[in-house]
Amino acid sequence: MASSHSSSPVPQGSSRDVFFKKEVDPTKHIRPVQSLPDVCPKEPTGDSNSLCVTPSLVTDQHRWTIYHSKVNLPAALNDPRLAKRESDFFTKTWGLDFVDTEVIPSFYLPQISKEHFTVYQQEISQKEKTHERCKNICPPKDTFDRTLLHTHDKSRTDLEQVPKIFMKPDFALDDSLTFNSVLPWSHFNTAGGKGNRDAASSKLLQEKLSHYLDIVEVNIAHQISLRSEAFFHAMTSQHELQDYLKKTSQAVKMLRDKIAQIDKVMCEGSLHILRLALTRNNCVKVYNKLKLMATVHQTQPTVQVLLSTSEFVGALDLIATTQEVLQQELQGIHSFRHLGSQLCELEKLIDKMMIAEFSTYSHSDLNRPLDDDCQILEEERLVSLVFGLLKQRKLNFLEIYSEEMIITAKNIIKQCVINKVSQIEEIDTDVIVKLADQMRMLNFPQWFDLLKDIFSKFTIFLQRVKATLNIIHSVVLSVLDKNRRTRELEEISQQKNAAKDNSLDTEVAYLIHEGLFISDAFNEGELTPIAIDTTSQRNASPNSEPCSSDSVSEPECTTDSSSSKEQTSSSATPGGVDMMVNEDMKLTDLELEKLANNIQELLYSASDICHDRAVKFLMSRAKDGFLEKLNSTEFITLSRLMETFILDTEHICGRKSMSLLGALQSQANKFVNRFHEERKTKLSLLLDNERWKQADVPAEFQDLVDSISDGKIALPEKKSGVTEERKPAEVLIVEGQQYAVVGTVLLLIRIILEYCQCVDNIPSVTTDMLTRLSDLLKYFNSRSCQLVLGAGALQVVGLKTITTKNLALSSRCLQLIVHYIPVIRAHFEARLQPKQYSMLRHFDHITKDYHDHIAEISAKLVAIMDSLFDKLLSKYEVKAPVPSACFRNICKQMAKMHEAIFDLLPEEQTQMLFLRINASYKLHLKKQLSHLNVINDGGPQNGLVTADVAFYTGNLQALKGLKDLDLNMSEIWEQKR
Repeated sequence: MASSHSSSPVPQGSSRDVFFKKEVDPTKHIRPVQSLPDVCPKEPTGDSNSLCVTPSLVTDQHRWTIYHSKVNLPAALNDPRLAKRESDFFTKTWGLDFVDTEVIPSFYLPQISKEHFTVYQQEISQKEKTHERCKNICPPKDTFDRTLLHTHDKSRTDLEQVPKIFMKPDFALDDSLTFNSVLPWSHFNTAGGKGNRDAASSKLLQEKLSHYLDIVEVNIAHQISLRSEAFFHAMTSQHELQDYLKKTSQAVKMLRDKIAQIDKVMCEGSLHILRLALTRNNCVKVYNKLKLMATVHQTQPTVQVLLSTSEFVGALDLIATTQEVLQQELQGIHSFRHLGSQLCELEKLIDKMMIAEFSTYSHSDLNRPLDDDCQILEEERLVSLVFGLLKQRKLNFLEIYSEEMIITAKNIIKQCVINKVSQIEEIDTDVIVKLADQMRMLNFPQWFDLLKDIFSKFTIFLQRVKATLNIIHSVVLSVLDKNRRTRELEEISQQKNAAKDNSLDTEVAYLIHEGLFISDAFNEGELTPIAIDTTSQRNASPNSEPCSSDSVSEPECTTDSSSSKEQTSSSATPGGVDMMVNEDMKLTDLELEKLANNIQELLYSASDICHDRAVKFLMSRAKDGFLEKLNSTEFITLSRLMETFILDTEHICGRKSMSLLGALQSQANKFVNRFHEERKTKLSLLLDNERWKQADVPAEFQDLVDSISDGKIALPEKKSGVTEERKPAEVLIVEGQQYAVVGTVLLLIRIILEYCQCVDNIPSVTTDMLTRLSDLLKYFNSRSCQLVLGAGALQVVGLKTITTKNLALSSRCLQLIVHYIPVIRAHFEARLQPKQYSMLRHFDHITKDYHDHIAEISAKLVAIMDSLFDKLLSKYEVKAPVPSACFRNICKQMAKMHEAIFDLLPEEQTQMLFLRINASYKLHLKKQLSHLNVINDGGPQNGLVTADVAFYTGNLQALKGLKDLDLNMSEIWEQKR
């Protein structure tokens, strides 16, 4: 039967490794031999490529296959009408109608001749010679027989038809799996009426097995034939072999006896101990499993107990651990089939409870008495709530806290107003019902105390909010830090495991005794740390492999609240409370960082809320113009209080809120406008009532000027008690110079200092004050010019005339203001930002305007004398007596002019003024002499004029301070042509 099968040749190899090399895959190099149908399917664990692809009588018995055909293939191909059927393959295969025709050569294929291979033969000729020479030098060994190799390959091909299950070393039909694989009787247990088909299939199965037996027998016979010489040699030495076997049998018996003794003495007890250890191990597994089930059974009562004490984190950890145990170690337990859904519903209930509990905590924390020294209310409760909310991804709790902050801020103001109004007996709460109207009944000191109380309460409120948010922020940062460290540890662990896996030996031997791994008993001592490590890995990573149900479940694999605490690591909060950081918060680093930023923004929002409520409180009081009616001292006090509160909130929250600052700036602008209008009106009234006479200088104004000289630009503080009365001085002494001034200028200096002091008290209005002060100085300059130079005082005050003394006094007042403009400029420059320095140009313009005004006054004085000279000298006649009446009148007027201005103007200015007057006098005299044709010829007329001029010169130089005045009277004569 074996001879009916043919085998294909395989590549030839060397004789030394032909029987020891790894077998070549027949599917790659050998065309598979068609065998009988495989009625014995391959074992289930075999390769999918090795499964039989032909129809099976067993599996395909209910549908038509090729085996139902009544004529086999060879019979169909054998045509009895042809004498030589094998001579023509195509006729035999395709029938009589096939006609062998000549194939026309293709036009696209070239005609190949031997010349085409000439180049190739020339190239390999040398290599062929070398190959033949090597074959002669190294002939194949005599032991190598190609026929033998061919026969071996043929036998191996035949053996491949036999299923692999028959070749297994542990093949035994007493194994149920093996038996069912070899004899699949389940395929024959069909319904009645198909007995004949089952009998045919059974017969075919028997033939198939017989075929396998024949193949094996043929191969055994072939192997025996190959080793026939060895068998004949063995027969000749059978007696010798029997002696050897007898001796060997005796030695084996002795060895077995010794081994039996050794086994009884040394191994039997140890193996018994190992069996007991394995038995104990299994008992521990069962006990722990039952204990775990009992613990899981107590999950719901334990959760209820934890919730009754607000232990939300413990309850959530217990639920998570229980669900994990149900999915991994207790999976498939029928009694727990509904526990998972119940725990999910309980978890949703806990979410709602935590939100309600956090809302209650926020209300209790923010609405407790503000005089309480405790910064944080129930810190452990807050930490537990935040951990629970983070664990459940309920990140909207900050919105709840924000809403509660708004309500609390409103209540703080309301309660402060109620407390303050209740202390004022003048307010009848029965008549005035609205709280805002009651608040408007307060005067400034009472209202200021109320505002101070509100600001202090807001400061305490923000400190409490900051402390609470710091705890929440610390919890979030702890979770974020734990996530990062856990991820780093996982990466390190993965690297170590990868290195460890590479170093392990892949060939591991197991010692099996009674179907169990004995090595498990030796690892008994290592089970506890392994289980602990497995548990920690499971807790650290939600995606880690679950614990095997075959492993020993240690006591720590329980589901009570203590187990949830073991899965956390502690860290200290700023308040000193140990926070338990759960290792499975389900939040990404990006979400945690965003939440931390939101907490900081919430602190900023708390500051904004307080400032907004304070602004509304201010606006409600300012409805009747109350704030605009405040005097400077009151508004400065209010401004300082508000600025202090703004700085305090900025220090607490880390960011400056702009709402209250904007309201303060708005009120400051209104205050500046009113402040300026009041002082401008006051200055206008003073100027309208000023008679432009020299005023006495009170001692307090002299002290004010002295303090400015010392660098202190501020109003002097009022001294308490009785002060010594000092007489007023005639002039104001400023840095050694005397200034004769009017009363308006003294008050103007005080007003200017009020502007400067207001800038010191309210720095935010510096630019506005600078503009207003510039306007005030311009107003004084223009109005004084109108009243004095423009003679407006004649109608406003009722002066009869504007005298030279009025003009000189006005000039000296302007000079005093010009003296202080650089001081004012430096004061404002020190309080301006560098980008605002351009505003200082206003002082330069003012200084120029004042100098122009002073020059106009000087010109006016010269013009007065010029008109006088023109009037008197136009009537001058050169005749006796000497001095003439004209010159006597001129000297008289000059003396009056000197008397009017000498005590008002400095000596240098007086000299310069009289030089200009003298120049005018010389011009008019020269003109008159030219008109009279009087020349410097030494004649009588020349002598009379010389005498008059000498009289004029003597009188003018006799005046105080003009002795050294260079009059140069020679210029009155025309130059000789």
